[in-house]
Amino acid sequence: MLLLIVHDDAEIGEQLMNMLQDYTPHACALARSEAAALQWANKHAHCELLLVQLQAPAVDGLALGGALSEIFPGLQILFFPPYSSTEQRVAVSKSKVFPEPIDGERLLAAVETASAAGPDARDLFQPLDVLQMCCLSGRNGAIQMVRGTDSGIVYLRDGKVGDAETANERGMKALVEIVSWDLVEFAYDATVRGPETISRPWAEVLLEAASCPKETPPRPDTIPASKPPAAVDAPPPKKRGFFSAFRRG
Repeated sequence: MLLLIVHDDAEIGEQLMNMLQDYTPHACALARSEAAALQWANKHAHCELLLVQLQAPAVDGLALGGALSEIFPGLQILFFPPYSSTEQRVAVSKSKVFPEPIDGERLLAAVETASAAGPDARDLFQPLDVLQMCCLSGRNGAIQMVRGTDSGIVYLRDGKVGDAETANERGMKALVEIVSWDLVEFAYDATVRGPETISRPWAEVLLEAASCPKETPPRPDTIPASKPPAAVDAPPPKKRGFFSAFRRG
């Protein structure tokens, strides 16, 4: 398996590469920017695992993950976010997000899980893993999550969950449904905006959604939900992993 590490801190990048070379049989490469990673990708026929900073001055991990997934089908991705592990509020088992200080044993286990996935495996994430990562990193926009024929969107505003929608639900009910999906593929679009139907802190909202049985209505929000916008039909993505186009419905 060929791994690509993308990190703008030379010392951390070298430490990660040395650890992976010492404790795994996999070949590793290191790039210090998004541009350098794309140049590397154009010179290589395959890459099975990307370990990437979520955001840095020269790196947008979500954008780079989407671009490289188009070049390397079946690419698996692990993220290094800009916040510390002490800031996390939701416990996620087998997380694919590694805040500092990086847990080396957990990272090595995730690498071996990716190695066992196979060349055509989908790059799957737990919804709570993605949502906590995007909230703690202060993201705006929308995250689309897809599980089979199920699709939902969570709208973010300054790192807070502002709204959610699925085919049949809106607001907290939709968020409960999305969080109940064990594993999803996801896409992120920073340009999409949605209404604000959820006003509580993101951690409180996610913890409630995770603990709320699907058939039990969540606590009503203080802001009434607006009518969902009409869905726009779009063809399914050609490749698995990060979707090349943000889809509705």
